[in-house]
Amino acid sequence: MKEYNLTTEQLPEFCEKLHAGDRVILSGTVYTSRDAAHKRIFELLESKGELPYPIKGSVIYYAGPTPTPAGMAIGSCGPTTSKRMDPYTPRLLDLGLAATIGKGDRSQEVEEAIRRNRSVYLCAIGGAGALAALSISNCEVIAFEDLGCESVKKLELKDFPLIVGIDCNGGNIFKK
Repeated sequence: MKEYNLTTEQLPEFCEKLHAGDRVILSGTVYTSRDAAHKRIFELLESKGELPYPIKGSVIYYAGPTPTPAGMAIGSCGPTTSKRMDPYTPRLLDLGLAATIGKGDRSQEVEEAIRRNRSVYLCAIGGAGALAALSISNCEVIAFEDLGCESVKKLELKDFPLIVGIDCNGGNIFKK
C-alpha cells in the first residue's frame, strides 16, 4: 500500500495509479451532495438546467455537515453511506466525475462505472465527523439551501485523510 498527497485537480491523472487500500491525503475543492441534492441535480440534467457545480473532473463528498460552531469553518462533517447514491453515480461518472468520497461498499453497477471511466471511490472514516471537520478550511452553500444539511456545499479540504475503497483496476477493499 502506498500513500499519496494529492490535490483534487491532480486526482483524475492519478486514478490509474491508485490501488484499493492506498492512502490518499487530499487537498482542494470538493462538493457535498446527498440523496435529496442528487435528486435535484438529476432533475436539472433532465431539463438541461444549470448545475450547481461542474461534474467533469469534480469530486463529490457524500456528507451532510452539522451547523457550524463559532470559530470553525464547518460543523461535524463525516461521510454518509454511499450506497444510497448508487442509482445516480454511474451516470455522473459517465459525465466525467473524477471521484466520490463516502463510506461503505458500492453496487456492481458503480464498480463497473468506476472501471469504465477510470475514476476512484475514496473512503472517509465513519464516526469521525468532528475530526474530519479539522481538515476543512472553508464551507460555502452553493445550491438548494432549503435542504438544510443536505444543501450542496463547496468545501476546501486541507490534508483530508482517505483510503482508496474501489480503484479503476478492479480492486475493492470490501471484497478482499
